[in-house]
Amino acid sequence: MSVDLSVKNLLYAYSHGYFPMDSPISSGRELIWLCPDPRTVIFLSEFHLSRSMKRVLAKQQFSIRVNQDFEGVIKSCADRQNTWISPQMIRAYTTLHQRGFADSVEVVCDGILCGGVYGVKIAKAFFAESMFCRRHNMSKVALWALVQKLKHEGHTYMDCQMMNPHLKTLGAREIPREDFLCLLKESLSH
Repeated sequence: MSVDLSVKNLLYAYSHGYFPMDSPISSGRELIWLCPDPRTVIFLSEFHLSRSMKRVLAKQQFSIRVNQDFEGVIKSCADRQNTWISPQMIRAYTTLHQRGFADSVEVVCDGILCGGVYGVKIAKAFFAESMFCRRHNMSKVALWALVQKLKHEGHTYMDCQMMNPHLKTLGAREIPREDFLCLLKESLSH
């Protein structure tokens, strides 16, 4: 069964806490809708950067851009050995971006895209989807820049879906799905 990745379906799913992901029990590339419990979020006021990352930011050996190369970011996120980001997903999320429902942050080093992050935005909810890094620490720089952007826009958290060790070092935490859905409902009412 294939997942309908139309703009309407994606917006409906995200606004109810679901996102498309590879089925862990499928041997192929079958997408399913997930709403995990617990849910991983970064409350923007709790975002943490190590001292070494603060030094990387202070050196400013990169430039940060927003929504200048969404397709480049999502294709770079997909450019790995194991990925759930299919050409169908690239088209769907690029369409979301063109309609104003997805953002990207790009980090450029010496004129080359070297890090980035993209995600879905609906009202005051932001769902971080994926990030990539071609130069050491540049995905962290992209995430830091995304946090600054979201704070400026009045967001209080970003959904990171599922925990991993990298996110934990940045201040992400798991909350019960029920709490996440209440937080989401409040964010969508703004």
